[in-house]
Amino acid sequence: MERTSVDWSAVGAVQLAPDLRVRRVGFGGAWLTGPGTYGPPPDRDAARRIVRRAVDAGVQLVDTADCYGPDISETLIAEAIFPYPTDVAVCTKGGRIALGDNRWHADGSPEHLRRACEGSLRRLRREPIDLYQLNAVDPQVPIEESLGCLVELREAGKIRNIGVCNVTVPQLAQAGAVTRIASVQDRYDLVTRGNDDVLAECAREGITFLPWFPPANGMRAEPGSPLDRIASAHRATPAQVALAWLLRRTPVTLPLPGTADPDWWEEDLDALAIRLTEDEVGELSEAPAG
Repeated sequence: MERTSVDWSAVGAVQLAPDLRVRRVGFGGAWLTGPGTYGPPPDRDAARRIVRRAVDAGVQLVDTADCYGPDISETLIAEAIFPYPTDVAVCTKGGRIALGDNRWHADGSPEHLRRACEGSLRRLRREPIDLYQLNAVDPQVPIEESLGCLVELREAGKIRNIGVCNVTVPQLAQAGAVTRIASVQDRYDLVTRGNDDVLAECAREGITFLPWFPPANGMRAEPGSPLDRIASAHRATPAQVALAWLLRRTPVTLPLPGTADPDWWEEDLDALAIRLTEDEVGELSEAPAG
């Protein structure tokens, strides 16, 4: 498949933090692992090539987590692009233990978060980590205690900025009372929009929202549906239109497409050239979620 050249000036950028501005599409590293985000990928060399291709194409935020694999995604990213280009930021997460088959157990205890951060620092060969996110709110640990640990890690020079994942609006408010929150990450796409209230709060507060979603090149559009008609009008796949819609959803969204398939990644990059009209954005936004 022919390699895509991205017009990043049209895609735009977000100010994640006073010292961190990145382009508005990142690379999601969850899919560099085996099935169920567990174990190694079938082809480690291909996984590393995808990461290098993302950075070569101009991506400035690479997202991962210690629980992807576990440890495997972080290791592959470092193998692919260390030493890191000066304009590339690395985001990782701690606070979840991988159980396999896309299942995790939350552990937001300070003891676990310190160990998790140290492990990420070693695997990523990156200190400080540009953005470190609490991967889940542990119901057994007050969020103030978990984030207090991350504040200590920041003060120790281990991390630069703090984010949260999988939070409700009240939990986001609790987090913001502890420290400045640079980002919120959660699943969000055209057919999975259960977090509209969190996204709206991020837009009000100027917090970058990092939507992750499964590789969606298999996304289907019902014949005659808004997604089907708009995709046909742009000579694009439904998944490409869905990615273009995310970029128009609010100015604070920074989508994190990711895949281990090089052709799929080129399709994702091609989607960045799609220019949806206001009417198309509105029609897609009003269509029922899946």
